[in-house]
Amino acid sequence: MSKERCASGITLQTILLVGLLCLFWKGAAFAGVGHLTGASESFVADELLIQPRAGVAKGRLDQLFADCDASPLEEIKQLGVLRIKVPSQAVEKVRTALANNPLIQFAEYNFLAQLSLVPNDQYYASQWHLAKISAPKAWDLTFGSEAVPIAVVDSGVDPTHPDLSGKLLPGYNFLGKNTDTHDVQGHGTAVAGSAAAMSNNLAGVAGVAWQNPIMPLLVADSTGSATYSNIAQAVTYAADKGIKVINISIGGTSSSSTLQSAVNYAWNKGAVVVAAACNYSSSTPCYPAACSNVVAVSATDSSDAFASFSNYGNWVDVSAPGWGIYTTLNGGGYGGKSGTSFSSPITAGVIALIFSQNPSLTNADVVKILEENTDDLGAAGFDAYFGYGRVNAYRSVLAAGGSIPQQDLASPTVSVASPSNGSTVKGAVPVNVNASDNVGVSKVDLYIDGILFATDTSNPYSFSWDSTTHPGGIAVIKALAYDPSGNVGSSNEVSVYVDNALDTTPPSVVISSPSNGATLAMKVTITATASDDASVEQLSVYIDGSLMKSVSNQNSVTWNWNTNKTAAGAHEIRTVAKDPSGNTGEARITVYK
Repeated sequence: MSKERCASGITLQTILLVGLLCLFWKGAAFAGVGHLTGASESFVADELLIQPRAGVAKGRLDQLFADCDASPLEEIKQLGVLRIKVPSQAVEKVRTALANNPLIQFAEYNFLAQLSLVPNDQYYASQWHLAKISAPKAWDLTFGSEAVPIAVVDSGVDPTHPDLSGKLLPGYNFLGKNTDTHDVQGHGTAVAGSAAAMSNNLAGVAGVAWQNPIMPLLVADSTGSATYSNIAQAVTYAADKGIKVINISIGGTSSSSTLQSAVNYAWNKGAVVVAAACNYSSSTPCYPAACSNVVAVSATDSSDAFASFSNYGNWVDVSAPGWGIYTTLNGGGYGGKSGTSFSSPITAGVIALIFSQNPSLTNADVVKILEENTDDLGAAGFDAYFGYGRVNAYRSVLAAGGSIPQQDLASPTVSVASPSNGSTVKGAVPVNVNASDNVGVSKVDLYIDGILFATDTSNPYSFSWDSTTHPGGIAVIKALAYDPSGNVGSSNEVSVYVDNALDTTPPSVVISSPSNGATLAMKVTITATASDDASVEQLSVYIDGSLMKSVSNQNSVTWNWNTNKTAAGAHEIRTVAKDPSGNTGEARITVYK
């Protein structure tokens, strides 16, 4: 399941000046769907997801939002992530400005993911997949347990379906913000049946985990789209309810710090998140499947061959049947479905059986058992198509029954990554902490001079410390990390020198090209450099008063200007540099067309 996944101090004055960049983009906003240039991935056109650093005062965020013409819509409190509304015509520039602001850990688009279904596929009128994964032999050991529900993060579930109605727990609708989880698309009902349809009732179909309840969490609309923010909220909701198995048969091709934080949150609470690898027939990573701490599932067919529609890559963990899966349908019927959407809940059902067979297992134990007891397909050992192999329910449940985990006595490892020991800091100081544990890190506490400053529960663990509240001189920074068993790890002590003496020297700025008074060609490269006695915090290029480009913590900037549609006459190029104390220096030239 191992997959992909420092700055100088500044003053409040600098933070506000960075925020002023947003003032150029104020204007009317409208809802819709946006697309990145040159990419097919879509996002909510007038929304962003941001994570302020731990310890940032609300007043500073309010000022920053006001400068950017942004307003908070809701907070995923468990992750410290805010969903904010921004002007749709300026969403890219606002995101860049917020991402470069030292108060903000990350700022990203609220991407749209899609249900991982292959439409209009033929199917077998039987449940071949159950025998293929040795489910009947696993049922000789356990039918599952009512104590191990499966959360289905999807389009809802049909509450009247005879094979599902007696198994549904109260869920939540993240679109309507209510408890109505009727299936609005049909996908969720089919997914739920694959995982845990009521069995041995002389009717319908059999799910992998007979006795395990289902918690429907509705995030996808009738078109099959779901925002990353709603998926993240559903994952944290399930984790807070104590759900150990969370299935997500939805995916998008854009990575997301918000999704990764949600998955980490669930993992640290003992849950296993299972996700579909998507159906693009490519090696493109699909999220949240490609996130760390997720079991990513590709698809196989009835011959144990790799399904042609399935995505693949070294981020795939295991494979499972995903072609012609006979399952429950919205409205009370049954039919065949194909896609990694069904490989994922079949795997989730196996994981639920493992937890049911041995409730004392940790999530790390369960994933290890799942991966070590597959049927190896394709190239020997791990490969990019089948991962560790196609899941085998019987072997996994058998292994679970004979495994009793030892008590976790290992403490987390934790260190203060920045600022560095002996450094001089001022203003708002970004403090970054690295923490890891054999099971998971539940939280990190940051101490300044022995006093608890702030707590962060999501990785990466980042804080913003306002050093202007310190009297000056030596300050000692230390972090403590905790795991779910209560073990505590302590970091090294980092001593920094707090110097908030007023710096009044502005940066010097030079525009090296084009030259002052030059006549413009069709394409012009603007190049500027800046220097300062401390450092250059921000360097920006303006043409006729409009911001073209802004970089952070760099001493040079370039901007390629296509003048084809530029009006004839004189034009001003201005570059502005800011230092950590908020001092600004600039250079101006006039060019002609």
